[in-house]
Amino acid sequence: MLKVDYARWNQSKELLRTEALAAKHPRTRERLMALYEISEGKSATKVGEQTRRNPQTVMEWVHRYNQEGLKAVEYQRTGGRNPFFPKRCEKI
Repeated sequence: MLKVDYARWNQSKELLRTEALAAKHPRTRERLMALYEISEGKSATKVGEQTRRNPQTVMEWVHRYNQEGLKAVEYQRTGGRNPFFPKRCEKI
């Protein structure tokens, strides 16, 4: 059975949910909520169906979190073109 080892990081499943709701990037929110759902007893298959992700991807998130903690599931842009427009233009 797949297990989220939040105790290893002195965390709780409630913290995973709180962090998910506060995360800036939608992909980080998705990953943290998946961890929370699995810690509540759902299977990777069920979470994968709900998020339209391959269950193997969901399991990979769990394994990464178990090995490296919260930082391992935070979204990081890995390539592609830079956005055409910057996020916000400051008014001068």
